[in-house]
Amino acid sequence: MKNVLKYLLLALIAVSQLFACGGSDDEKTPADNFDVQFTVPGSVDVTEGGECTFAVSGGGKSPLTTDTFILESDAGISYVCPIVNTSSDSFTVRLADGCETGYYKVFVKRDARKKSFGRIYINIVEDIDFKPDAGTTVYGIVSSAGVGVENVVVSDGAEVTVTNEKGIYQLKSAKKWGYVFISVPSGYEVPSVGVLPQFHRALKNSADVVERADFKLEKVDGQDSYKIFMLGDMHLANRTNDLRQFAEFTSDLTDYMTRHKGEKMYALTLGDMTWDLYWYSNSYYFPQYLNTINSQVKDLPIFHTMGNHDNDFKTTSDYDAAVKYVDQICPTYYSFNIGKIHYVVMDDIDCSGYDGTDSRNYVKNLSGEQLDWLAKDLSYVAKTTPVVVAMHAQVFYPTTTGFKIDHDSANTQRLFDILDGYTVHFVTGHTHMTFNVTPDASIVGGRNFREHNSGSVCASWWWSGNLTSGVHVGTDGTPGGYGIWDISGTDLKWLYKSTGWPEEYQFRSYDLNNVHFSMDDVPLMPADVPASVKKVYQQYVDAYPQNSNNEVLINIWNWNSDWTLNVTDENHKTLPYTEVWAYDPLHIAALSVKRFNNAGLKSTPSFITDKFTHFFKVKADDADTDLVITVKDEFGNEWTENMQRPKAFSTDAYRRK
Repeated sequence: MKNVLKYLLLALIAVSQLFACGGSDDEKTPADNFDVQFTVPGSVDVTEGGECTFAVSGGGKSPLTTDTFILESDAGISYVCPIVNTSSDSFTVRLADGCETGYYKVFVKRDARKKSFGRIYINIVEDIDFKPDAGTTVYGIVSSAGVGVENVVVSDGAEVTVTNEKGIYQLKSAKKWGYVFISVPSGYEVPSVGVLPQFHRALKNSADVVERADFKLEKVDGQDSYKIFMLGDMHLANRTNDLRQFAEFTSDLTDYMTRHKGEKMYALTLGDMTWDLYWYSNSYYFPQYLNTINSQVKDLPIFHTMGNHDNDFKTTSDYDAAVKYVDQICPTYYSFNIGKIHYVVMDDIDCSGYDGTDSRNYVKNLSGEQLDWLAKDLSYVAKTTPVVVAMHAQVFYPTTTGFKIDHDSANTQRLFDILDGYTVHFVTGHTHMTFNVTPDASIVGGRNFREHNSGSVCASWWWSGNLTSGVHVGTDGTPGGYGIWDISGTDLKWLYKSTGWPEEYQFRSYDLNNVHFSMDDVPLMPADVPASVKKVYQQYVDAYPQNSNNEVLINIWNWNSDWTLNVTDENHKTLPYTEVWAYDPLHIAALSVKRFNNAGLKSTPSFITDKFTHFFKVKADDADTDLVITVKDEFGNEWTENMQRPKAFSTDAYRRK
């Protein structure tokens, strides 16, 4: 028995030594006892069926021509690539038929022994018979239907160049951001993966390695006339019924697109597609956002802008905060052309102050690096071309006495200088409110600039619709929705579309005789709540007392100075109006009352009603006088309400049907 146990023990030791030598999952034989060793680069550029050479490293040897070189795709498909020649310092393999661009695991097999050498990105390219200049680190071809496209602007976020007559470009790139992108030229589109246009390519190698990145363009007709949707803050986080409410938005957008089938359509987000705080606690960020929107929106290329909540708050630099966004969405700044309009997307959220906690110490600022790039980008754009600049945070902000610059002053002035001579439309989000600015000449040096702070898809971070179904409004009373811009040549027209409402829904009126708030509306507010909290709610009570003296309040959310308002009574008498800052009564009733009416209240709730511009007051002769309210925009669109008074006030009266 002792001898039997002895032999069993020796056998177990032998088996354990055998497996200690290493082996693949499917072969229980030694795998690392032949002396092949070579360098696997991050990526290789190779023509279909072409050859690529690997350098021997680490004192090892080249494989034998009788060995098997295997590429295994992420899908588990193995491709056997013949070894065509070897030397003491390198060897060459021919790419197997069927290999496509993508990542592969690299193996060499000799007899029953199989050794792993790492992972490689195989980039299948066409032969362009081009040798990059000395110092070039990135090059490639931009082509359409197999023909190179000339004068396409290409950049890595720092250097900017254009393709030559053969469609070939080259850059001396430091590869800081690890990508290269094209400014999609007018008359072309790029292929999309889901909603994401593929106008950029991730680089795979270090800055000292030359690599190739090609781009495909698709020629399109009819691009001089099109629609582009401006999609403000979405804040998807899998909370407050946001995904259900978001589906209502995508349904509304899809219905609109269906009604305008045959027209060219694009979209541009304005940042905060996600909500950084809930990336980790709810496991919802860019992959989940893309799954959500790709499942609900079809055949719509959506260009993206980065918002403050699209930065990773668990990092400690502006660069690191953007890594997930860059890896999964697109560059943080870039440009593209549609028809006769040049679009520029900028990142005006500076996260240099992030400390790895959820303090989110960002500032609104454009980096010098971006501004340097913008100057180079615009050097290829004629001054006669209108420029739309999308950023997340607002450039200007309204005050009761006018508008102020709401960015770092020095860099903002440099931005204005770079844009000098262009007709510029800034399109922004961030505030979850709506305002339009034609800034005073003294602020912008007489330049032809406008800003459209374009509302938000999520309105009050999805809270009003969660607390009061059918009432989806922002803190200024703007309905959740999106901008629709109609472009014809160099002419731009804009309209705000409220989710679930027809395009004619452009304002809301309140008969203030029937609007009032009191502390009785919040019986659950604790008696010992801090006085500062009670004072905030008291502002709503003071704003809408019991007796309003026959005043009517009108909220025209997309108002600008080129719009007109006309109010007449039933005797056709024109009533003068006064532009005021006000709290939107519907938002107070649908959200703020319910947030304050909380037995556990200890501090001022978030997302409550803000006093804001774009409100107007008129005074009727008595409580029964009916009014005709007519609003007209700068494009001749006219919207009218025949307001029958007394007009009841309740959330049900204003609920989306």
